[in-house]
Amino acid sequence: MDGHAAAPGAGTVLNALATGRGSAFALDFETDAHVELDGSGEIVGEIGGQPDADTELIEHCVSRTVERWGDDPAAAELPDPDAVGGTVRTESEVPTAAGLKSSSAAANATVLATVDALGLAGIVDHEDACRVGVQAAREAGVTVTGAFDDASASMLGGLTVTDNTEDELLVREEVDWDALVWTPPERAYSADADAERCELVAPMARLVAELALDGAYGRAMTVNGLAFSAALGFSTDPAVEAMPHAAGVSLSGTGPSVVAVGDRDGLERVEERWAERPGETLRTATRPTGGRYL
Repeated sequence: MDGHAAAPGAGTVLNALATGRGSAFALDFETDAHVELDGSGEIVGEIGGQPDADTELIEHCVSRTVERWGDDPAAAELPDPDAVGGTVRTESEVPTAAGLKSSSAAANATVLATVDALGLAGIVDHEDACRVGVQAAREAGVTVTGAFDDASASMLGGLTVTDNTEDELLVREEVDWDALVWTPPERAYSADADAERCELVAPMARLVAELALDGAYGRAMTVNGLAFSAALGFSTDPAVEAMPHAAGVSLSGTGPSVVAVGDRDGLERVEERWAERPGETLRTATRPTGGRYL
């Protein structure tokens, strides 16, 4: 019983740390997952290229998915329902600990690959699958907010606005932007973010939520980026450099990456400035589709 799936990373419109409301959009790079189920009673994870990486999240995703749908009448018969085990391996284009939703992409890809291994591809609703991954992320301790905003954008594609306190999808809309990502050499883990300090910028976060719900996504991103860069101790200089040329620019997640969106000509001018900074710049685009079976 094996399954294969992939899910994209994402960028931030609104960080949910301050108020519980968040917004994100899918980007065109992804994580692949391969799951094999057996009756060994143990789930073993592996992350490609990172032999010492923590695999608790993807292992939780397999076990929670089997718990949720393993006894579905349409599912393939498990080798030993009382001792479900197996392996899960992920390979990713999404940088880890960079604010680009690598955990959400890994969780979504793993859940879908497990669904595929159960023979339920095309039957399980993507939004339901997304919530299973979010629950696994909470159990694994890789998220402060539950990250339903990030996870929904990755799983469903396009741009989403969510209430993370209720795992409620408020808006999903397709957006069509070129995107430019700058990632400095340092890394930052979401679970280590100073949530109390982020709560200090709640008035700005509420303004960003209003802008996003009104469809002013670029302005919302930019306000979010300035507020949360200040709260989390990141320089606003990359955002200021991008503002004259981009439709929107923000610190992505809890950093350290910065994502600008807009048209190609404008982002080429941003890239000229960001290329002078240490780290890496990556050209990509928004993506209307999310998690997919391979």
